[in-house]
Order: sequence, then C-alpha cells, then structure tokens
Amino acid sequence: MNERDAERSVSQTVRAQLALRDMILSGRLRPGERISELQAVDITGVSRTPVRLALVRLEDEGLLQAIPSGGFMVKAFTERDILDSIELRGTLEGLAARFAAERGVSARSLEPLKECLADLDQLVRQDPISVEAFSAYVTMNARFHALLNELSASAPLIREIDRVSALPFASPSAFVMAQSALPEAHQILLIGQDHHRIVVDAIENREGARAEAVMREHSRLAARNLRLAIRNRTHLELMPALALLKSSAE
Repeated sequence: MNERDAERSVSQTVRAQLALRDMILSGRLRPGERISELQAVDITGVSRTPVRLALVRLEDEGLLQAIPSGGFMVKAFTERDILDSIELRGTLEGLAARFAAERGVSARSLEPLKECLADLDQLVRQDPISVEAFSAYVTMNARFHALLNELSASAPLIREIDRVSALPFASPSAFVMAQSALPEAHQILLIGQDHHRIVVDAIENREGARAEAVMREHSRLAARNLRLAIRNRTHLELMPALALLKSSAE
C-alpha cells in the first residue's frame, strides 16, 4: 500500500468510526443491537477494511462488544461504569493540573487559559441561561480542559486523558446539555466555573496539591449531572445516549 492509499484508508476508518459512534450515541443503534461488518459498510458507505478497523476502535472505546458468532453488539452501561470513567478522568486531569503547577507555567503560556476563563465567565453570568448558551458552554468548556491538560507538558498523560475522555459519558461536558433544562443548571455551572478559577490560580501560584484536588472535585460535578439527568427523565431528548444506560432493575 502506497502512502496515498494508506492516508485514504485512515480517513475512511475515521469517517466510519465517527458515523457509527454518532448512531450509537444518538440512540439510533440500541443497546444489545448486533452490527455486522456488512451492515456497517451499508450504513457508512465505506469499504470493509476501514469499517473493520472502525468497529475495533469503537470496541476499544467501550461502545461495542465483540460477539463469538461474529460482528459486534452495542453495549449498555451501568451507572457505576459511568461513574468509574468520570472518576478516572478526574484523577488524570488532577495529575495534569499538578504537573502544570509543579513544573511551572510562564505567564505567556497561561494567557490562553485565562482568556478562555474570561469567556466562560461572561457566559455563566447569564441568568437564565439559554439552551444556545449551554451549547456554547460545551465548546468553551472543552477548550478550557484541553488547554489545561496541555500545560502539563506531558505527552503520555495527555494521550491517556484523551483516551479516557472518549469513554462513553466520561468527557468534561458529557451531561451539560442534559442539565440545561433543570432548575439546578445555573448553580452547577457557577460551581464548575469557580473550580476553573481556583485551578488557574493554583497553577499560577505553583500549588500542585491544591490544583490536583480541585480538578478531581471538579470531575465529580459530571457525576452529579448524571444523577440529575437520570432523575429528571423528562429531558432525555437532550441526551439520547442515556438510552445506553441500564436501569437499576436490570
């Protein structure tokens, strides 16, 4: 395979992976539903080899499970599975914040994070906050976390955070849209923004233990959002992926 063919294969694999992931997380592929290679080819319009690689990648992400008879099955998740993934992300992001604080960050390197913090401040001051503003928050919040992780200057750690954040429901903003219609929504955003402010201050003052503790606590807001999303099931249209969650009776 020449270089151009290899690049095309990678591109098709990513295309298939994103298309199938979207179908799973949007609820169009249900927990327990079987997906064969041929079915995935029909769904994505991509040839079998990149589709096979895409299915394996989705298995690595935890969205699919290989079955003995061939093909894959969409996985369901318990509340504990999701809480464990969130806790794992918080542990790694806490380590990233500690590295940034202890290794030292220049004022110039910290400036993009402070700018992002200011943009988030303007957004969370809105009361009430619209669904559109919540959508903007998702993008800004993802940028804040990415910038913070980069300040760790640890390529292995950043790689593992990216892997963990790809787990179902584990990303920093996984439940933000599900909380947007809840009475507690604004309060939770204010708490999260206070965490953001404290961790920036801790990094700037080279307080590693404080930075780590704040980010670990910050991740637990996602756990709180999960419980709120489950309790207020009238707003599931904002988080179709919750269909992957097993009920406590199962």
